[in-house]
Amino acid sequence: MTLDKAPSWQPALQAEFDAPYMRGLKQFLRAEKDAGKLVYPHSSHWFHALEVTPLDQVKVVILGQDPYHQSGQAHGLCFSVMPGVKTPPSLVNMYKELDTDLGIAPVGHGYLEGWAQQGVLLLNAVLTVEDSKANAHKGRGWEQFTDAVIAAVNEHCEQVVFLLWGSYAQKKGAVIDRNRHQVLHAPHPSPLSAYRGFFGSRPFSQANQYLEQVGKTPIDWQLPAQV
Repeated sequence: MTLDKAPSWQPALQAEFDAPYMRGLKQFLRAEKDAGKLVYPHSSHWFHALEVTPLDQVKVVILGQDPYHQSGQAHGLCFSVMPGVKTPPSLVNMYKELDTDLGIAPVGHGYLEGWAQQGVLLLNAVLTVEDSKANAHKGRGWEQFTDAVIAAVNEHCEQVVFLLWGSYAQKKGAVIDRNRHQVLHAPHPSPLSAYRGFFGSRPFSQANQYLEQVGKTPIDWQLPAQV
């Protein structure tokens, strides 16, 4: 596990790889592989969120929980799936809110790389999962690493919008300096909670309004129709 393909994050995060918790996490993941268990996403995508969104370009942070746990779905960006994979229910609801909020009609895929390339850090709290077992890698050390990612953004970036959906993300984002950054809370977009206040929260327009207020280029939330 290295950040060789995410050089902008190395100064802030490299020490994490020598920490005892990370050594334990590496041992756990190696043992899972040796036991023949399928782990998603592929190891080449574990740090994809950091690779596609450099630290000095982060404008918006969206926090997820853990990767999708079926074959071919996860690729290292929270809420996003690989091209050709059916759009998951939470992302369907995000698209509905995007349509209501900014009039951007849903695209026919769930591949969010276009957001990440503009500075939207799509970060899961846990970066791996076992096949067909949601939260299987919870509590193994990834949470500590992604806390360090959030701390790095909090410390090294200015005027970032954090979209914290659901109680899990809101607890994880408790360390964010509200004087330096904009923090927007809403219920999670999952079908279980979207109608409790995610719909109508207008996160996409609010994020762009803030970015424009502080002199940054807003996010073009319109994804390409084809990928």
